[in-house]
Amino acid sequence: MKTLCSILLFTYTLPVIAAELIPFTTSQRQAMQIETKPLQAANSSTSGRLPGKVSVPNAQLHIVTAPQEGLVETLLVAGGEAVTRGQALAKIQSPALLALQSEYLEAQTRYQLAKSIYDRDQQLNDEGIIAERRLLESRAQYQGLRTTLARIKRMLKLAGMDEQSLTTLRVQRKLDSTLVITAPFDGVILEQMTTAGNRIKAADPLYQIAKLKPLWLEIHMPLEQLANIELGQTVIVPAMNVSGRIITIGKMVHGVDQSVLVRAEIHDGAEKLRPGQFVQVQLALVSKQKNYRVPRNAVIHSAGLSYVFVAQADGFIPVAVKRIGEQTNVLIIEAELPLQTEIAVAGTSAIKSAWLGGQ
Repeated sequence: MKTLCSILLFTYTLPVIAAELIPFTTSQRQAMQIETKPLQAANSSTSGRLPGKVSVPNAQLHIVTAPQEGLVETLLVAGGEAVTRGQALAKIQSPALLALQSEYLEAQTRYQLAKSIYDRDQQLNDEGIIAERRLLESRAQYQGLRTTLARIKRMLKLAGMDEQSLTTLRVQRKLDSTLVITAPFDGVILEQMTTAGNRIKAADPLYQIAKLKPLWLEIHMPLEQLANIELGQTVIVPAMNVSGRIITIGKMVHGVDQSVLVRAEIHDGAEKLRPGQFVQVQLALVSKQKNYRVPRNAVIHSAGLSYVFVAQADGFIPVAVKRIGEQTNVLIIEAELPLQTEIAVAGTSAIKSAWLGGQ
């Protein structure tokens, strides 16, 4: 009597969709090869596989451009090569650079002369030999040429000449039309964007260079799965044995596939990935008390819902569950069922036929 009361009490506490019991005798279970097992808690679970694309973080991507117009004489590196900061990437023959150097040397000479005149006039003014107006005129000339010289010097630095090159130019007064383009940081050449012999203008792209650690994984997440993710959650690339953390959950829904962009950052193992590569990713789901790991055959589908069959003394009761993840041959479900509840794990097709056939 106690056993019967316990079964009835358990039956009334289940979130049953179909109130009727699906009757199955012991001999019928054996004939249909129906097996049952108790529910096992899922300590950890992963989502189904989702498409992701590897990309370079914006702050780590740089386009190397030509600082002056000219002719590409030599390209010293190619796509895929690793480079270090300051390494020569290309040589450009630039007539504009010659004109700028000539202007710099001329301005330097005029500046030195103006400074000498200003220093002399200042001394003469202190001695009361010349009027203050003459001092003001020489000062204005000196300051104007100093500004001009600073402007040209800055333009030469933007053209790729460092302080040592400028000093050599001032001392030797030898013009050089060769412009050497160097790497701005340690990285990898992603793309070569010109060829030797091309005539280029200022700001034309030469190379695309990037730092490849860390990398981003950009995942288009279906709207219905957003409830299962949060910032900091682990993202796994099973084929590469690589994992990272979610850093951004987008706010805009993409109109084409009604998904939201979720971005993860990969540090360890980033060298196994390539920018532009498409990969399959999984999300590590937060385990809950009512999450269970069950064989795939234990879950059946009807009218857009998922069910498991809870074993009773004289049959089975269909109980709606929610699929939240999957692993090899295993599904992770969320269900309002007590731990160790017996469910059918084999022969569920026969139970489903009996259930739907009786409706």
